[in-house]
Formats: sequence, structure tokens, C-alpha cells
Amino acid sequence: MNYRYPKEEKLKSKKIIDALFIEGRSVKSFPLRLVFKKTILPIDTITIQAGVSVSKRNFKRAVSRNRIKRLMRESYRLHKHLIDTKGTYAMLFIYTGREELTQMDLHKAMVKLLSRFNNATNSITKSIEAEK
Repeated sequence: MNYRYPKEEKLKSKKIIDALFIEGRSVKSFPLRLVFKKTILPIDTITIQAGVSVSKRNFKRAVSRNRIKRLMRESYRLHKHLIDTKGTYAMLFIYTGREELTQMDLHKAMVKLLSRFNNATNSITKSIEAEK
């Protein structure tokens, strides 16, 4: 199993991030929200690009925001093998809670969120196939 999170898998494109907020769909598992969109990624070998975000409104100190982002990236890195998609996706994980969670609680929320993402993408794929 590949537990890496290389530079190519990190979502950095401003155009794609803006498109996520305009056209993307979302799933939630408190305290995480995942905004995703099926898209064409610039690198052919990568199927998913992911990014993380923490609100400055909820966490004033950069130390707290950076810690939460680091935990979210680590949790995604360890559980990204749970994603079963056909196609390429851009995704953005947003921390919506107002308090810092432990790493174990964040792992549980990430697993639940990724399973909801799988259910959402499977239902989208089935509805597209039914229309054909």
C-alpha cells in the first residue's frame, strides 16, 4: 500500500480551488467537510489532488491552524487507500469545528468522511449510467 502524499497530489491550483467552491459537491462528517469535483487534472498519473483548509475565524493563532492542517494531511495520507473512484477528482478538506480534536478523533472523522465520499460518487456514477 502506498502511504505517500507527494507534491503532485497536493491541490494548489487557484483555478481548480475556485471551481470547487462554485461547482463542487460536498459531504460532511463533523468536524470535517469535503468539497469535491470531478475534473481533469494537469498530471495524468494522479487520480486525486487534495488540499486542506482551516478557518482563520475559528482559530486565530497560526500555530493552531497549522497543527490542525498537519493532522488532517496525516489522516488523509493514512486513509486515502479507502477511496474507490473511477475518474479524477479534486478535493478540499475543510475543518469546520471550533475546538482542536485529538488525532484519533480526526482519524475516525476522516474514515467516515471518505466512506460518505465513496457513497456520493457511486450514486453520481449510477445516475449517469441510468440516464444513458
